[in-house]
Amino acid sequence: MANTSSAKKAVRKIAHRTDVNRARRSQMRTYVRKVEEALASGDANLAKAAIGEAEPLVMKAAQKGILHKNTAARKVARLSKRVKALAK
Repeated sequence: MANTSSAKKAVRKIAHRTDVNRARRSQMRTYVRKVEEALASGDANLAKAAIGEAEPLVMKAAQKGILHKNTAARKVARLSKRVKALAK
């Protein structure tokens, strides 16, 4: 248990930050899942629209420290590659 006032404040800040990060991570995963579902359905236009919505969220998550920047870049690259292959 936190003893000092600064430690108590730190606990409150960490709890709030955890909630914010959890919400951002959840939103990012939802949009990545939409891309996966569009790819599975075979609809190139839907997949292209979904990747357009998912990419900024993945990169924003990397900016905010939820994902490592290389992980985010790899995730976007792999999804983009699959979307492009579907469009052919």
